[in-house]
Amino acid sequence: MTSSNALQNLIDGRLVPPRNGRYLDVVEPATGQVFARCPAADSTDVEAAVAAARAAFPGWAATPADVRARLLERLADRVEAELDALAELESRDSGKPVALARRVDIPRAVANLRFFAHAITQWPSESHPMEERALNYTLRQPLGVVGCISPWNLPLYLFTWKIAPALAAGNTVVAKPSEVTPCTAARLGELAVEAGLPPGVLNIVHGTGPDCGQAIVEHPSIKAISFTGSTRTGAAIAASAAPRFKKLSLELGGKNPAIVFDDFDFEAASLDTIVRSGFANQGEICLCGSRLLVQRSIYERFRARYLERVRALRVGDPRDADSDLGALVSEPHYRKILACIERARAEGGTILTGGGPATVAGRCADGWFVEPTVVEGLSNDSATNQEEIFGPVVCLIPFDDEADAIALANGTGYGLAASLWTRDLKRAHRVAARLEFGLVWVNCWLLRDLRTPFGGVKNSGVGREGGVEALRFFTEPKNVCLALD
Repeated sequence: MTSSNALQNLIDGRLVPPRNGRYLDVVEPATGQVFARCPAADSTDVEAAVAAARAAFPGWAATPADVRARLLERLADRVEAELDALAELESRDSGKPVALARRVDIPRAVANLRFFAHAITQWPSESHPMEERALNYTLRQPLGVVGCISPWNLPLYLFTWKIAPALAAGNTVVAKPSEVTPCTAARLGELAVEAGLPPGVLNIVHGTGPDCGQAIVEHPSIKAISFTGSTRTGAAIAASAAPRFKKLSLELGGKNPAIVFDDFDFEAASLDTIVRSGFANQGEICLCGSRLLVQRSIYERFRARYLERVRALRVGDPRDADSDLGALVSEPHYRKILACIERARAEGGTILTGGGPATVAGRCADGWFVEPTVVEGLSNDSATNQEEIFGPVVCLIPFDDEADAIALANGTGYGLAASLWTRDLKRAHRVAARLEFGLVWVNCWLLRDLRTPFGGVKNSGVGREGGVEALRFFTEPKNVCLALD
């Protein structure tokens, strides 16, 4: 970032201003004050980035995997060396507690870069002998120029989750972070230059979805799009990309259930994890469990203990180490969450705790804070329980038996993630197999192994990220059949 706090695009190894000279305000959610300016790039900047990426592709694709891996490791080293500074920048940009960014977001960005640096050097090829007639083997070749579009809730975490496998596999990248939270991605661009990535290999353009993101989606030289964001935007991207026959990976919204059975262990740390699963990062995680299904026989006891924990959560200045929740990412999102709470009331829901803005004194008096809110008394088919809220709002729903729990859990258009809580191992296997979700956690939440496939079903997306699934997405398989006689 320059002394004027004006971010720049990274194109062809150079940090450059937007060609149209236009910028967007970047606002600190905790204070409501502008603290930086983000390029409002458009199709002309995207065109320049794609040209640079196309020119760099042959050389990058021909670079040995271990050399690409070393460059990613060097970038990871630089991110890790700035962990504290990047955590503070991430917090200022997004409103999340600094402690959370320091503990989760920035370490995960480092892990993403290191994981795919290692993975590409260990990825085996396939061969299929046809007795004595022929030998088939599979080449996995990079696609060319790919587009990576990431969201505002986990800015550097999800930005690196996309660009790391794309670069490791030998592609060149045109990437767009969210214009709402662009700062750590901009710093990553500076660190990429310092780490020695060749010019044009990684290009970062900042701007809005209609002006910049759409130009990436529509560009004929971009062979694949990896997108994380809302289901509505994902559907629009799919409609634009389909006639152009681009590969798509879409990680979209969720309305995730946490299912608590009657053998729940009240004495373990499980209750704290369930609370965290609803309110971590102010509920602004696509994996948060916003529908809390509790077996009726323990419902009253569970509700009392759960509400005690939720009421103990502290909403405060993101810089304060004691803050459990920070500010929501923007004023429009803040107003959306408050409107969703009012809709829950209008639908007949009872607000058990929270239910409105949270007041944070001092420098954060004008920030966008919302109380952690728990709602009871709404049916599973209410709008509140069907539509993604993406904020600190959880609905309690009782269920009678295993079949009822599965029906309620699956009774939504989304299918990203679920958690279930039971000490019955047979039940855990049985229910997990019947849940219509891409991820199922048993007696845990957000426990991630980067080797495993990540993604959802139904309206929660298309394709999978993580491990070899990401490397497969960013490569094209080619079968070579060699006659032996």
